[in-house]
Amino acid sequence: MASLNKVMIIGNLGTDPEMRFTPSGNPVTSFRIASSRTFTTPEGERKQETEWFTVVSWGKLAELCNQFLSKGRTAYVEGRLKTRNWEDKEGTKRFSTEIIANQVIFLDRSGTAPLPEEAVEGGEETPPEELPF
Repeated sequence: MASLNKVMIIGNLGTDPEMRFTPSGNPVTSFRIASSRTFTTPEGERKQETEWFTVVSWGKLAELCNQFLSKGRTAYVEGRLKTRNWEDKEGTKRFSTEIIANQVIFLDRSGTAPLPEEAVEGGEETPPEELPF
């Protein structure tokens, strides 16, 4: 049976990207992005709902996201969902679902950002044992 794990998000960055390096020197950049939708309730009231996502990019894509994205910028992110599990210092089980980006397109214009058609697709993900966090 076939399966699919694909996510596409357009939104605004809520944080500046944070770039780190794995012990083997592979770059990894993460940032938070918000995507909103507006809808009308059955009572006719207009409401807005915002969802926040953590995006993780690797390799050359990580370097470009760190260089060209900043808080407030608009971006298109395409990738897959991945859930990580761990235990904190108190022994509480924690989990986090992230978007592992394989493509990021910078949608708003700034003097230094590449045009959307110059977006770069990401490389292979680094194995979890090399994660710097």
